[in-house]
Amino acid sequence: MREFFSTKIKGVCFLLCFALLWEIVSRNKLISPLYFPPISKDLVTFYQLMLDGTLPFELIRSLGRIFAGFFLAVVLMVPLGIVMGLFRPVCNLFEPLTELLRPLPPPAIIPVVMLFVGIGETMKIIVIGFACSFPILINTMDGVRSVEPTLVDTAKTFGRSRYEIIRQVILPASLHQIFTGWRVALPIALIVDIIAEMVGAVNGIGRFILLMQRRFDIPEMYAGIFLVAIVGYALNALLRYLNKTLIGWHKAKFEAIT
Repeated sequence: MREFFSTKIKGVCFLLCFALLWEIVSRNKLISPLYFPPISKDLVTFYQLMLDGTLPFELIRSLGRIFAGFFLAVVLMVPLGIVMGLFRPVCNLFEPLTELLRPLPPPAIIPVVMLFVGIGETMKIIVIGFACSFPILINTMDGVRSVEPTLVDTAKTFGRSRYEIIRQVILPASLHQIFTGWRVALPIALIVDIIAEMVGAVNGIGRFILLMQRRFDIPEMYAGIFLVAIVGYALNALLRYLNKTLIGWHKAKFEAIT
């Protein structure tokens, strides 16, 4: 515990030193304050925009798209990953398509999706879902495949059916890997949402940042960027907490069995 807090304190100190350096560089005009305003001014602007509801409103719009796309990927890819991990013929059927699409950058499909569904909410949700799909799919499939065979053999010895083995052994044993896929996918959802909103949206934090840059309201632009960073950190912390809270028993339990 002491080591944990020591590490956190070092990280906070480094962040404060970085902020101080930013302030000094800007105040002394080593970089043009027009493009690089003092961080104190950016933070005051951030506080004002949070207080008057401007940033919270944009954030709510963005979070709605992020979670919609993320849950779309979870609903589709977790079952598919389980099936691909359990049945080799199904994996052989989908693997070529998966390996073909997985390296494709999500922004590259935005023009294609826009052709079919326009630039509305559906486009953004589909693109975010596409971006989240492969980390979730691959981690789910690997989690199912990496289940210790001894666990399955023991369940068979006790006369468990295939369905019971999947539900009582394979799924619990692979939950940690599935959560890892979610942790990888959620920050990607945030990144892709920002890009999609910059391409075509009337609201959202990505749209706000781009609009402030075009208006040359630089402190407001940085305020939007600060909010994105805070949200990304918070989402990762949330999934880490859920992982620890919901399946903290996973490692100790299954190591003890094996």
